[in-house]
Amino acid sequence: MSMLTIYRRHIKTCPHRSEGRKYRRCRCPIWADGFIDTQEVRESLGTRNWEEAEEEKLPALKARHKLAAEPPSPEPITITQAWKEFLTDAKARNLRDPTIYKYDLLSRQMDLFAQARGLRYLCEFDLRELREFRASWPNRNLGAQKKLEYLRKFFRFAYESKWIDENHARKLESPKVQQSPTMPFTPDQMADILSACEKYGKKARGGRYTGPENARRIRAFVLLLRHSGLRIGDAVTLERRRIIGDKLLLYTAKTGTPVHLPLPPFVLSALEVMPRMSGTYFFWTGESEIQSATGDWQRTLKAVFKEAGIPDGHAHRFRDTLAVELLKAGVPLDRVSMVLGHSSIKVTEKHYSPWVRARQEQLEADVRRTWGQPLPETKGTLQGHEKQSVPN
Repeated sequence: MSMLTIYRRHIKTCPHRSEGRKYRRCRCPIWADGFIDTQEVRESLGTRNWEEAEEEKLPALKARHKLAAEPPSPEPITITQAWKEFLTDAKARNLRDPTIYKYDLLSRQMDLFAQARGLRYLCEFDLRELREFRASWPNRNLGAQKKLEYLRKFFRFAYESKWIDENHARKLESPKVQQSPTMPFTPDQMADILSACEKYGKKARGGRYTGPENARRIRAFVLLLRHSGLRIGDAVTLERRRIIGDKLLLYTAKTGTPVHLPLPPFVLSALEVMPRMSGTYFFWTGESEIQSATGDWQRTLKAVFKEAGIPDGHAHRFRDTLAVELLKAGVPLDRVSMVLGHSSIKVTEKHYSPWVRARQEQLEADVRRTWGQPLPETKGTLQGHEKQSVPN
């Protein structure tokens, strides 16, 4: 609350000095005296004109003191700082290393885009900037969809942290996804891949291993991928203690029950005779970055697929091969989902529904049943009269 009084501060030579502050008809300087909120104010208004002092100088004085009393507005959060806090939170939530890596990659891409546009603060990323940032991505189909999900999660985190006034990322339309059909390896392709492991492994160098040792190492990795259904990153970092007897501990289900998968004897044998990378892991020393080690194995598999004459081969097709073989053998979809570690059976159904044996057999039975089934009689309709006139 403002309680200010303006008055003439008489100079020594003013003939009206003895009449005090209430006298206004002289030309002495005008001052203000009183309180703004709890702050005492006594200063010159810089004028001798009474009307100017009341209408201009006094309101300006009040506004200036109120502004000075208010705490300064915090500086908007920068793009770099926002991502740093988001990644710190992601690590605190124990997200998987591959997920952390993808978030970190997106943060670096966004930072480069912002630098090119002269953007520094997160609040400067409006809907238009976000659309142009998305348009700069090389990703397509599922890759673009997953990347957009990561971007939305980041901006939702920023909005809930009150760093931005509006979450523009939620207005971004999802990309059109053309779902690629699940393509498992055929038995002949698997034979060619295993043969290529021998050929490529003997002529290539795998770290400190060369010749037959390297070939055994690559063959064991391929067999593990094919018969475990592990993602490549999980296979690279597989710990030896997770194989108990002839069973692989895949993970612990949400119910707290461990999920074990039996491995064929030839897979266990291949893991046993391959050169040891370390006392803890099968295919990783534990010293390098997980992403770096995974990248090395991806390049090795790419070379093996080239040697085998399968240009569209990739690690995930081993996982598809296991899933399809289980479904073709009549294993229920919910159990296959458990082996694959999917968060929901709907995920499994989305990718592998065409391969469900029970569904295919039911479809075939339905079609065959229509061959010998007569058309239903329909009285009082055109179809009924037409059916009666058809010769046997």
